[in-house]
Amino acid sequence: MQLTPEQERILQTDGNLVINAVAGSGKTTTLIAYAGTRPAQSRILYLAFNRTVRAEAQQKFAAAGLSNVTVATAHSLAFDYVVKRSNYQVVAGYKSYELCGLLGIDTGDRHTDFIIGNHVGKFISYFCNSAVLKVQQLNYADVISDAKAKIFVDNFYSLIEQFTREALAKMDKGEIAITHDFYLKKFQLSQPVLPYDYILFDEGQDASGAMLAVFLQQPAIRVITGDVHQQIYGWRYAVNSLQQVDFPMYPLSSSFRFDEEIALVANKLLGWKKHLQQPPAVKITGAGQPGGMVHTRATLGRTNFSLLLNAIAQWQQGGLSKIYFEGNISSYTFAEEGASLYDVLSLYNGKTGAIKDKLIADMGSITALEAYIEKTEDHSLGIMVEVVKEFGNRLPGLISELKSNHTTVKEEADMIFSTVHRCKGMEYDEVTLLKDFITEEKLKQYIAQSGGDAMTPVMHNRLAEEVNILYVAVTRAKQRLRLPPEINPLQSIELAGQPMMAAARAAYPHPFRSNDYQHSAADEPMTPSRKAFSSGKAPNSGKRWNAEDLELLEQLYLNGSGLKAMAAALARGEKAVQMKLVSLGLIEEDEYL
Repeated sequence: MQLTPEQERILQTDGNLVINAVAGSGKTTTLIAYAGTRPAQSRILYLAFNRTVRAEAQQKFAAAGLSNVTVATAHSLAFDYVVKRSNYQVVAGYKSYELCGLLGIDTGDRHTDFIIGNHVGKFISYFCNSAVLKVQQLNYADVISDAKAKIFVDNFYSLIEQFTREALAKMDKGEIAITHDFYLKKFQLSQPVLPYDYILFDEGQDASGAMLAVFLQQPAIRVITGDVHQQIYGWRYAVNSLQQVDFPMYPLSSSFRFDEEIALVANKLLGWKKHLQQPPAVKITGAGQPGGMVHTRATLGRTNFSLLLNAIAQWQQGGLSKIYFEGNISSYTFAEEGASLYDVLSLYNGKTGAIKDKLIADMGSITALEAYIEKTEDHSLGIMVEVVKEFGNRLPGLISELKSNHTTVKEEADMIFSTVHRCKGMEYDEVTLLKDFITEEKLKQYIAQSGGDAMTPVMHNRLAEEVNILYVAVTRAKQRLRLPPEINPLQSIELAGQPMMAAARAAYPHPFRSNDYQHSAADEPMTPSRKAFSSGKAPNSGKRWNAEDLELLEQLYLNGSGLKAMAAALARGEKAVQMKLVSLGLIEEDEYL
């Protein structure tokens, strides 16, 4: 593969650096090339984000003949250093009622106990993922945004902190099984020195503070890679490592996944961060080739609720024979702590005897469960309540029907369904987004409601992350991107697909407004390129359309410019401009301006 000038510049460095790589920009290819240009005797560690990425990276580095590269995840590294050298037992995590039993949480009110247990579990995770040395150095209340949950935490803070410290002490002594977060924290606190000359830290925008601390204390040459705008795991207490270090930053701004039309949407979405005083780190260029075949189609939602709702609707409409859910369909029917949709449905129907999950069974009613959700910020459980209220007793049959037509081979599916968090790192030929993502108007409303410039850091970060989630969703598309007009920053019904219908154009007459163009191009002075074109020559004829061309074309069209005026302003042929307007969905194929 021919490397870009940006990639070549990275290969020529030999010190600590940050690589800010936009979606689809060939980050892994760059890292493999970087490793291949280091001295043959170099010991190189590549830290992958999860096991799936680790397995893929192992294959790619091996195929490149780089036997001096060790591929690991942060947790696998910590497991080898901590768990394998001890008698610790490991569990995936603790449920609220389990922590109540293990720690003897007993206030006299069982529901209060469960809520305290929930916050203790989250405080354990918050501390273990942080870089601090002691629990007392953190204020757990700082990461609570819901008003009712914050009031509860403030009222019971001393108890929550006490039980958090007790749980960590019991894990450290081996009295109870340790969590994955705990052995990562213990690894950080042991201040390990890793035997490598180079460490390549991937997906740095979603790193834990604990792992970043380990990384920064190493004597090796350190390279952090990622995309500052793809941080979507702040709710797991991740930190954006790319912005936490003072290493020189090198961009990878050209995406080979999609073309300029999708890149234009991505840039416009990131432009929303101006409301949060966070300008985009780099402008994305679409270097992909348009017009390819569409083999994989995906529907992406922000939440499980909207996704299940849409999957059921699409299935009932017909036209789909096989479907696929990223992460397995069963994972969409369970909350974080393990409660299932079926348990919530049984509670909804008052059939507590049929409930398997102890926490749900002890709630007694949906009203009590909703009160618990409000005081714990348990959004996954809240979504399940919404699903149950929407479908009621039809739910088991509908889920069963989806499962019976679910294929385990993604490529066989007529439609792939996924939330953004489950499809991060994936790509599809055609992507359709649901309506449950943030919009620019909602973003501005939330900022105003949260105090504007005086909003808390946790709310500021959460709103920025909502924009990131939409950006990640959009950049999964390779060929076609279908957006609801409420979300589309250009407000056209579809890009790179079927043209916009006349009725839709009338309903949404202003795809976007640009601060760069406040008047018609017909009022602009004639530039050299326009003079050349006026004499019969089209200087840009046959040239690739870039983001600036597309933005100007959209604005000229909205300002009512005719076909001849638009062609003159862009120094292109009238037929080429007409075809581009069709491809953008602004006019029908048989429509002339």
